[in-house]
Amino acid sequence: MPGPLEGVRIIDLTTVLMGPYATVMFGDMGADVIKVEPPQGDLVRGLGPARHADMGPIFLHANRSKRSIVLDLKQPAGREALLRLAGTADVLFYNVRPQAMARLGLSYEDVAAVNPGIIYAGVFGYGQDGPYAARPAYDDLIQGAACLPTLYQLAGGHEPRYVPLTMADRVVGLTAFGNILGALYHRQRTGQGQRIDIPMFETMASFVLGDHMGGRSFEPPLGKPGYARLLAAARKPFRTSDGYVCVLIYNDKQWRSFFNAIGQPDKLDKDPRFADLASRTRHIDELYAEIAETIAGRSTEAWLQLLHEADIPAMPLHDLDSIFDDPHLNATGFFQTTEHPSEGTLRTMRYPSTWSQSQPGPTRPTPRCGEHSSEVLREAGYSEAEIARLRADKVTRDAGEAA
Repeated sequence: MPGPLEGVRIIDLTTVLMGPYATVMFGDMGADVIKVEPPQGDLVRGLGPARHADMGPIFLHANRSKRSIVLDLKQPAGREALLRLAGTADVLFYNVRPQAMARLGLSYEDVAAVNPGIIYAGVFGYGQDGPYAARPAYDDLIQGAACLPTLYQLAGGHEPRYVPLTMADRVVGLTAFGNILGALYHRQRTGQGQRIDIPMFETMASFVLGDHMGGRSFEPPLGKPGYARLLAAARKPFRTSDGYVCVLIYNDKQWRSFFNAIGQPDKLDKDPRFADLASRTRHIDELYAEIAETIAGRSTEAWLQLLHEADIPAMPLHDLDSIFDDPHLNATGFFQTTEHPSEGTLRTMRYPSTWSQSQPGPTRPTPRCGEHSSEVLREAGYSEAEIARLRADKVTRDAGEAA
């Protein structure tokens, strides 16, 4: 079944994770994503255990459904090839600083000169009208600037620490995906291409402060920033007699059901701390501490059974091994195995959303570096002799050729 974005062409100049995470979604939806790699390939190809040195697991998961072409954009012939590709594309997507794109002669004005209708989208550190505009940025730096390590400390951590996940890269990549889809729809209605800047710092600041603006939402402030429930030191998986359980008792009905289930049916009425959501929020640390003491007295399995019967949201605490045995994920076919042409049998994750029509999903195996160089250049109108010249001059290379 054709994907919902079949016929859309994306020129993907992004590397590592933030940009590739966005473009893999375009590819899974049927777009023709042409991944333009430098002669040495995407840096993240070499991360993690691999059967081949340039096909590590993070790269494999973030770059399926794409074609790979090598172009040395620092050479005039490489820039010319890129502009020829851009002339046939709907989107050019990059994740270096705009100043670097301008130095390569690939600014928005340069690209729009050959394709006025193109969506020229960039993900980079900071908005271009502030003092940080030209600074480099990485996930860790943006997490810190957007308060994530501080939130960890406020919630009971001994010292600030980064979330052990490329949180900023993935949030900003997902944001970029939505922005580009919106721009494509705008162009469909108006015929107008445009430039879109998606800055990491501003995106993550918005992401965090949506929960934690608190009293600073008002002028003058009505209180401190921070959402108390999320910052409660006891807001964590509860220890049971033999492990942990994840429980969220949130509304009045759930609290009443919980106390009924543990034989304290009058607790909600007799203890004013539990009276309503506002009161519970004010006393959240001590309430969570009481719940933790109660839950410590029974096994994980006993709690999961009791909580499910009481219709109280609860889940087991998985680790990075046990999640592969989760009965729900296995029943829904979340984990799948595929055969890759060069990497053999791979465990993959199915596209998590289900569509009644035009179901997205992987359309191509993850490419080797330069696997489609000659193919894409032919489509752009290059002759075999011209392609040979580009290869001889190290402007491009095919998979397996030395950089």
